[in-house]
Amino acid sequence: MQQPTPAATDYRWLTAIPVYNEERHLVRVLHEVRRYSPEILVVNDGSTDGTAELLAQEPGLRLITHPRNRGYGAALISAFAYAVAENFDVLVTMDCDGQHEPARIPVLLEAIHDADIVSGSRYLRAFRQDSAPPQDRYQINRRITQELNERYGLHLTDAFCGFKAYRREALSRLRITEEGWGMPLQLWVQAAYWGLRIKEVAVPRIYLDPNRAFGGVMDDAPQRLAYYRRVIADSDAEVRGWLRSRQAAAPGGKGCRR
Repeated sequence: MQQPTPAATDYRWLTAIPVYNEERHLVRVLHEVRRYSPEILVVNDGSTDGTAELLAQEPGLRLITHPRNRGYGAALISAFAYAVAENFDVLVTMDCDGQHEPARIPVLLEAIHDADIVSGSRYLRAFRQDSAPPQDRYQINRRITQELNERYGLHLTDAFCGFKAYRREALSRLRITEEGWGMPLQLWVQAAYWGLRIKEVAVPRIYLDPNRAFGGVMDDAPQRLAYYRRVIADSDAEVRGWLRSRQAAAPGGKGCRR
């Protein structure tokens, strides 16, 4: 059988994978990603299992290690900064829990030619390998996605998918500070305010372990929903504050010195 080939693009691009205690999936995921991505960055976010030892046996990886677990958003913040500092044109991000098929990386890269952010959507269309999502996650995703669309004029179908591609110019404009699971929501708020071009592409919905927990209070659905809404509200207030400061500092702006 003919082997898939990596995407042919003019971009210099990097695939970043945030990892926390993923010894179960790590080797298999990296093996598959190597088929499609010439450069791989792993952000080991303070893993306490055998992840670090497995990574030490993987050749040719770019590696960032957080001494302690800081959170999903923190791992992506490190990946964003690395991609910008190393002058990659495009950054692809994906999870290491088996939910994202590396074979879809070329789909993201193909779509980025006329977008600033390409985001995978598990609800854009059906795939034969789709699995049923945990009901509370599906309901919260649908509710938050709808609220973002109504508030910011977006057209998202999946606000939380971590399988994405970003142009370096978009990463340079983003000022992500949310270190937890709500990081994608801060991303969407800023993307909407800055007028970034957003495109969704369909990806399969795969849950290898539907009972996998977030951890802590995030395992309580009402508290998780409340946290997501706080992230949106705080992110909106933060951007409005930046815009007011910029307006005040501009020549002739309100409150500026003449």
